[in-house]
Amino acid sequence: MNRTIRHILATTVLLLLLGIGAERASAQHTLSVTGGAWGASFARFYPAEEAPMRWDSENFGLSWRYYSERPRFVGAIGFDLEYLERGYKFGYQVDRIDRDEDGNEIARYYDFYSRKINSIMLPFVWQPHVYLANNRLRIYIEAAFVLSYNISSRYDYLDGAHPAGKYEWKVPRDNRFGYGLAAGAGFTVLLGQVEFGVRARYNFGYSDILKNRNKYYSNSTDGPENPFYYSPLRSPLDNINISLVVGWRFNKRGFDEWYVVKPKKEKRSKGFNYSGAVNSSATQGAQGAMAGRGAAGARGGASTMRR
Repeated sequence: MNRTIRHILATTVLLLLLGIGAERASAQHTLSVTGGAWGASFARFYPAEEAPMRWDSENFGLSWRYYSERPRFVGAIGFDLEYLERGYKFGYQVDRIDRDEDGNEIARYYDFYSRKINSIMLPFVWQPHVYLANNRLRIYIEAAFVLSYNISSRYDYLDGAHPAGKYEWKVPRDNRFGYGLAAGAGFTVLLGQVEFGVRARYNFGYSDILKNRNKYYSNSTDGPENPFYYSPLRSPLDNINISLVVGWRFNKRGFDEWYVVKPKKEKRSKGFNYSGAVNSSATQGAQGAMAGRGAAGARGGASTMRR
């Protein structure tokens, strides 16, 4: 673990502790630490190349979520700040081809180049969820738009053709910044103000890790860090990761949405009382007639007095 990664981890823990101290200020927020060493990454080269998955990709970071108070919106929004190991393998030359008696190819064996990329990921997450088990089990899915920045990288040749070394970034050849989409699912168990859970996420890259051949044509001036004779037209990176989640909720009684009682709709009257309506109309008519006769009598008495 290099110095940069240690600084990121220390900052993550510090922010979590500060969040715990700010409990009363943010009743609907959750701050979590995530991490895991169960992941795989690979590149989607175009034109297609022999590029199997690269396993044992580590990740850890900080996750913030805001839960709506309104029961009609079931879900959360937030963002993550995490360190993620990405990379790829590339079959840079054919080592051996096995053929049958008729000369048909049975198997092809490659010499592989492997590259590990240390990246900072910033996913903006929407996370719909449902509660089960008396609001103590939360199951969710998530979708995210992801921004990324590549900090550093190393490479090695699995066949030992060249010694492993630090990957030297070149502006004409390499992309530091990237973007993509992510989707995932997971669950958390709620114990008081603490969440424990597991999350699986797939990061689907859209940007290229290597610039295409219109910008970078040849590796004639490169060292062994670049095995490509021509840079591929497309080289986005994908990741699959499983992470453990430990979070803190800033509200002792739970989220307010648990306790908001949805108002009941006002029921319509059971039926129309025809007889009551008729009697009421008749009564109103009689009262009107009596009032009319009283007014006429008063006008007649006034006329007699004038005469």
